[in-house]
Amino acid sequence: MPIASSPASRRVAPTHRSVGFLFVAALIAFLCLPATASAERPFRLPEQINDRVSALDPTAKGELQSAIDDLYDTHRVRLWVVYVASFEPQDPEAWAAATERASQLSDRDVLLSVATVDQSYYLSSPGLPTDISDSELEDIRVNAIEPALREQDWAGAAIAAAGGLSDAMGATGGGDVVKVLAVGGGVIAVGAGGVVLYSRRKKAQRLEAGTAAARQIDPSDTKALAALPVNALDVRAKEVLVEMDNAVRTSTEELQLAKDEFGDEAARPFTEAFDNANNALAQAFAIRQRLDDDIPETPEQRRDMLVDLISNCGKADRELDAKVTEFDQMRDLLINASSRLDGLTRDIVELTARVPNSDATLTSLVAEFPAPALAPVKDNVTMTKDRLAFADTNVTAAREAIALPAGKQGPAVAAIRAAEAAVAQARTLLDAVDHAAENIRHAIATIGAALDDARKDVAAANELLGHGGPELAKTKNAVEAAIGRAEGIKDSNPLGAFNEIATADVELDKALTVALDRKQNAERLQQQIEQAMTAASSQVTAASDFISTRRGAVDAEARTRLSEAQRHLDEAQRLRASDPSNALVYAQSAAELGSRALRAAQSDVSSWENQQSSRGGSNAGAVLGGILIESMLRGGFSSGSRGGRYSGGGGRGPGSFGGAGSSRRIGGGGRF
Repeated sequence: MPIASSPASRRVAPTHRSVGFLFVAALIAFLCLPATASAERPFRLPEQINDRVSALDPTAKGELQSAIDDLYDTHRVRLWVVYVASFEPQDPEAWAAATERASQLSDRDVLLSVATVDQSYYLSSPGLPTDISDSELEDIRVNAIEPALREQDWAGAAIAAAGGLSDAMGATGGGDVVKVLAVGGGVIAVGAGGVVLYSRRKKAQRLEAGTAAARQIDPSDTKALAALPVNALDVRAKEVLVEMDNAVRTSTEELQLAKDEFGDEAARPFTEAFDNANNALAQAFAIRQRLDDDIPETPEQRRDMLVDLISNCGKADRELDAKVTEFDQMRDLLINASSRLDGLTRDIVELTARVPNSDATLTSLVAEFPAPALAPVKDNVTMTKDRLAFADTNVTAAREAIALPAGKQGPAVAAIRAAEAAVAQARTLLDAVDHAAENIRHAIATIGAALDDARKDVAAANELLGHGGPELAKTKNAVEAAIGRAEGIKDSNPLGAFNEIATADVELDKALTVALDRKQNAERLQQQIEQAMTAASSQVTAASDFISTRRGAVDAEARTRLSEAQRHLDEAQRLRASDPSNALVYAQSAAELGSRALRAAQSDVSSWENQQSSRGGSNAGAVLGGILIESMLRGGFSSGSRGGRYSGGGGRGPGSFGGAGSSRRIGGGGRF
């Protein structure tokens, strides 16, 4: 059953001051703003405020702690609050019950569980004093907690719960509430301006904190962005639109200057990056237009659109930033053109001087190794001469271009870059000739070991195919083909064989690592399932045995929980092989439901035994065990009384029983 209180059902608190304070605190809390979100399974609560999703800033947490302390100081009731992202795969009630059990909460404890991403909550307690009516509990939930949650005022919802509980437990009569509020109203009226200003300041502080958090998140991290409050995302979205629009406009001007100075061809890479960024920005503006039009969106739709907007702006930013260094270098080329060209001329002279020695080295290699082994380098000297001639031509063209008037020197950029690329390739070609002998001898010495290693990896892949999927099979086949080719050319072209095996085996090693991780994860999951199935089976069996031997006193709730526990256990067994992850969830749920069934049955039996203690009778045990079936039938539903269902044993039967109702367990929740 839900929890909340309304003004109409409140009764006078111990003092006018405490009622006025609680009223003001609830009003302030109601006006506060939201924070962030995340997710957790049921767990033992280490403290009364458990924020697993960064929903509360320090100020909000302090306010909530004060409300929790006030509730305990006044009524000795402990309010526990937990914020997670989602209750899935359990329902809110089951999640809350598991957390209560893990935390050993008593009948003086109340738990408010909030799932900020899934927008669901549950307010529960093992049992509360009888001075809180069902209508007051409902009012707390519907009129205090839910309105704050709908505004994503996470702290305000819990503060409202604390205030509502305190009001309900301390009230003495609805009529006096009017007097107290009338007396306190003067204080509130006098301080109303201060309260409003305070609330606005708190809102502004929370909004700024959320926006600051948004600024620190990578725009590509959409999951982290989605965890932020919608109002903070809205502010950040407007900021990035302005920032990126300014950046694109500035880039337009700079790009035009570059085209004028260097020509369209030299500026082509930057033009493409600019066009991509401009398109991404246009998409962001289109989203902003839809957000600002007269067609309303749901909060979830608005959140998704704002995340997309920020992400698109981030994409535009990355497109431009990726070319900044190259753009700056292009402009620097002209500034330092003379010194760059001098350096290139020195490089050309140096490499030209190396050509005769490299040519002689290549001749000696031809005499030592078979032609296939030298295939990768046999044309290197000839190609080097071509590259150096091309570089020299471009150096000359660049010197002529930089002698032109400003604004006509653009061709120098392309010429310098072409010369630099040609010089770099010429150096690589000559280095390959100089290192060829060493590389070939190393390949001859290690090709056997490389082949053996590749074969071992193939064998390992065969054992892990079930965990590696199509990618592992594809990579394994590629290595097997590479082994076949390497075997055929290892004598004539050891270097080529070695390179082929090494390249293929590297990819297989990567795929094996992934498959091994999956195998280990699957084994760990199976161990968890074994443990969970054993625990669930034990729990279900214990509950079933207890109910079977005491069925004369066990009511519907325990039997229902047991039936559901058995269903979850059967489903876990069915999914064990095909879907182990869900099987684990079902097994854990079965254990929890079995535990709840046993607790409910024990509560029923305890209530029945308490009523029997003063009556005596020799057939009490038979009635408890459900052995006196005939008596049950005579005193069944037709009797019209839950307490008189059994007439055996001198007319004695069990007292009132009924699962959770006998212990007055309360709870309620829903979506917000």
